[in-house]
Amino acid sequence: MPTEILMPALSPTMEEGTLAKWLVKEGDTVSSGDLLAEIETDKATMEFEAVDEGVIGKLLVAEGSEAVKVNSPIAVLLAEGESMDDAPAPNAPEKPKEEAAPATPAAGAAPTTPKKEAPAAAKTPAPSADKGERLFATPLARRIAADRGIDLSTINGSGPRGRIIKADVIDAKATAPAPKPAAAPAPAPTAAPVSASKIAAIYADRPHVEVPLDGMRKTIAARLTEAKQTIPHFYLRRDIRLDALLKFRSELNGQLAARGVKLSVNDFVIKACALALQQVPAANAVWAGDRVLQLTPSDVAVAVAIEGGLFTPVLKDAEVKSLSALSAEMKDLASRARDRKLAPHEYQGGSFAVSNLGMFGIDNFDAVINPPHGAILAVGAGAKKPVVGEDGQIEVATIMSVTLSVDHRVIDGALGAELLNAIKENLESPMVMLA
Repeated sequence: MPTEILMPALSPTMEEGTLAKWLVKEGDTVSSGDLLAEIETDKATMEFEAVDEGVIGKLLVAEGSEAVKVNSPIAVLLAEGESMDDAPAPNAPEKPKEEAAPATPAAGAAPTTPKKEAPAAAKTPAPSADKGERLFATPLARRIAADRGIDLSTINGSGPRGRIIKADVIDAKATAPAPKPAAAPAPAPTAAPVSASKIAAIYADRPHVEVPLDGMRKTIAARLTEAKQTIPHFYLRRDIRLDALLKFRSELNGQLAARGVKLSVNDFVIKACALALQQVPAANAVWAGDRVLQLTPSDVAVAVAIEGGLFTPVLKDAEVKSLSALSAEMKDLASRARDRKLAPHEYQGGSFAVSNLGMFGIDNFDAVINPPHGAILAVGAGAKKPVVGEDGQIEVATIMSVTLSVDHRVIDGALGAELLNAIKENLESPMVMLA
């Protein structure tokens, strides 16, 4: 009965491979040790050899097609006296087989094993391409020859069965003009994520607790993976002097104490960002796939940490609300976010976000943009530092480091710098925000 040649497992972690190139064609007679194909694994392109002798009855997988699972049929090998009529129909059920171990070579084929080079005197002339015969050369030898403009048919191979290897090409001189530049290659496919079972296997012998992903964690993972893979981030950093703001905040809180209002530094940051988006309206925008949407109001989202994840409730029309109104609304949204009682319209939308980790003692960090926002401001802790005053003298000031993460599709560098400068000016001159 015809033998199926299966996709081999060329490494212990290989789950699928791509048929990069067939080195045989239907009707060819092969013997044990003959090269059959070049297979692209997750790490490299490797050759594999025939284990049995026979005739290639049918090639089941085309060159460059989609990846094929290990132990799936890729060709049919016919023994003497057999024909494709003896092979089972493609969709016919097969008899149960024992599952092959991942590292076991496929039936009818085996990975190439390193062999010692033959001495130079024993070199066998390589088959000439002009005679219509197959030219045997390793993938690396082919690449080097192409880069150096060397005609492989002029080289005598020193490898097994006259195969041309790297050393043969390096020793050869260019005998043909360099090939014309090829067309730009297609973008490389996105790497498939590592399977959960493989990760779990690594830590199988270590004590651990498996924490299943809930819907929120899955959504966060998906959105932030999308953000880092598809959004061209760039980062702008500034130090902001907080002394005037802290003094002004203390005075306001003293006057508002009777009303039960206590403003936080974050309330001033939100207000400063909302006003800056009005001062630099071109930066108050979001990416909409095939266009940019420039918003009129300043709808500012604020990251709120909750158990197992985070929410980004949106303070809409923040530019026209008072500091006390923003403070009260933010407290309400944060409280309901922690109880997971926010309605979708309360955490969707906005063009800009604020993420403040200063209360955790973080000096500075780079935040990930929450699509489709155009930017996000990462706020660090205020800390006393020596600075040079306007009179040239060294003095102590409270400095807060901020980083603006920007979507370059929406906001260019100069525009982002203008926006961050407006935020800085608002925070360093807090009374202006009340005008």
